[in-house]
Amino acid sequence: MRRDARPAGQFGRFAVAGAFGMVVDMAVLYAALALGAGWIGGRLLSFLAAASFTWAANRRYTFTATASPWREWVRYLASMAGGMAVNLLVYGLVLSLLPEAWWAPGAAVACGSAAGLAVNFVSAKFLVFRA
Repeated sequence: MRRDARPAGQFGRFAVAGAFGMVVDMAVLYAALALGAGWIGGRLLSFLAAASFTWAANRRYTFTATASPWREWVRYLASMAGGMAVNLLVYGLVLSLLPEAWWAPGAAVACGSAAGLAVNFVSAKFLVFRA
């Protein structure tokens, strides 16, 4: 199957992978919280799980793999640092504004993921999966 290499097609697939990654993110976060992790420690663990998931999905469906899987995964995680910073900043801000409720971490993850989407796409396209 030939992938659409146009930026709009890539962004669409990247966003879909990100949506599934957000589900992974939330599932791992709630599991970590249930096991006693704090809001920040649980979030760092869940972000690592989600970033690993989206790397694999984007490698397969969005971009053309450009390096060995191990190197590419490490480069992907490093390049997501900007998006992660935006994501975690918005996550913390939203958590501080919402009441303490079971749904608050999930809402904060969703807001953070949306905020980091464009930064992460540009990083993935031009730093990790460049042709």
